Amino acid sequence: MSLNSTPQSVRVHIGLFGKRNAGKSSIINAISNQEISIVSDIAGTTTDPVFRPIEILPIGPCVLIDTAGFDDVGSLGQLRINKSLDILSKTDIALLVVDSTIGISKDDLSLIESFKSKNIPHILVLNKIDALNNNSQQIKNNLVNCPIVSISAKDRVGIESLKKEIINTIPKEFNNFSLLGDLIKPGDFIVLIIPIDKAAPKGRLILPQQQVIRDILDSGAIAIITKEDSLNEILSNLSSKPKLIITDSQVFKKVNELSPPDIPLTSFSILFARAKGDLDELVKGCEAIDKLKNGDKILIAEGCTHHRQDDDIGTFKIPNMIKNKTNKNITFDFASGISFSNDLSKYALVVHCGACMMNKNAMLSRIQTCRELDIPIVNYGVLMAYANNILDKTLKPFNL
Repeated sequence: MSLNSTPQSVRVHIGLFGKRNAGKSSIINAISNQEISIVSDIAGTTTDPVFRPIEILPIGPCVLIDTAGFDDVGSLGQLRINKSLDILSKTDIALLVVDSTIGISKDDLSLIESFKSKNIPHILVLNKIDALNNNSQQIKNNLVNCPIVSISAKDRVGIESLKKEIINTIPKEFNNFSLLGDLIKPGDFIVLIIPIDKAAPKGRLILPQQQVIRDILDSGAIAIITKEDSLNEILSNLSSKPKLIITDSQVFKKVNELSPPDIPLTSFSILFARAKGDLDELVKGCEAIDKLKNGDKILIAEGCTHHRQDDDIGTFKIPNMIKNKTNKNITFDFASGISFSNDLSKYALVVHCGACMMNKNAMLSRIQTCRELDIPIVNYGVLMAYANNILDKTLKPFNL
C-alpha cells in the first residue's frame, strides 16, 4: 500500500441494510455515480457483504458496504443474514433501505432496534419514490428520532439530500482521529524503531508504520526512522532529546536496554490499542496471564490474513512468550481476518493484534463481546511489554 492511499480501516464505514430488492445496490451506484454493484430485479442478487471504497466530500474516504437482504430464506439465506449481522460491528453509519411502495416491515423495525442497541447512527432511506402510490408521510410519522430521506435510486432523485444527511450524521470523532497527535507538538523529534527481518514486507513499510509516520507529519513533528541496531548512533547525533521512541513490540527488550530512562518509550501496537480500542481494558487483560493454569486455551486473533513465516508473531513468538512466562501447558487457537470465534467461553484469554486493518467499531465490538462474557483480552504490544517487565514504562506517555 502506498503512503498516499487511504486504508479501509480509517475510512468511514457506511452499511446498507434492508430487505431483498429494496434497492441497496442501486443506491450504492447512485451515491458513487458509478455502476459498481450488480443490480437486478431478482431478489437476493447480493449474497455476501461487498465493500466499495468511495469519497464523499467533505467527509473524505468512505467505504459503502452492500449486504444481503434480511428477509433471505432457507438455511443458506440464514447464513447470509448472519454475515450481514456481522457487518453491524463494523458499521459507523447505517442506512436502512426500505421500498417505499411496500412500507416498513417488522424486519426493518428490528434492524432499527439493533442500530439503537449498538449506538450506530442510522438513516431511514425510502427508496423507489418514483413508483410510490401511497403517502410516504404516514411512514415518517411512525418513526421518531431517525433521519429520513426519500429517494429514487433509479432516477437519481434525492441522492444529494442523502449525501448531506450522511455528512450530518457522521460521528464527530472521525474528524479528530489521531494516533499520537495529542502527545506531540510541532518540532518534536520522534524516533521510530523499525526492524528489518524476514517478516518485513520487501520494499515497503507495514500499515501501522505508515500511519504513525503520517500522523507525525500531520502534527508538524519530525520522524526519525532507524533499525534497532542504530538507535545509539541516532540518539548521540540529535541536537535535542527525542520526545518519544516508538518501536516494534518484537524488539522491546533490546530497545529498552538501549533507550535512556528519561526518554518515553512505547510501541506501534500500543498506539493502535489506544486509538482503535480500549487501552484500559487491554491492559487489564494482563492480569489473566499470571492466573493461567495447565490446560487453559488461548485465542490469538488478528484482523488481517497475512502470509505467515515460520517465526510469525501470532502463531510462534507470542505462544512461546506466554509459555515461557507462565511455565504452563497451554493450548492455542488462531483466528484471522473477519472471523472471530463464535464460542469464546472456552478461552481463558484472548490475545489480539493491533487491529490496524480493522476500523475502531469492529475492534471495540470484539472487546465488548469479551467483556460481556468475562473473557480477558489483551493486545499484542501490551502483552509483549508486560512479558518484558516494562509495561508501566510503555504506558507512561499516556499517563496511565
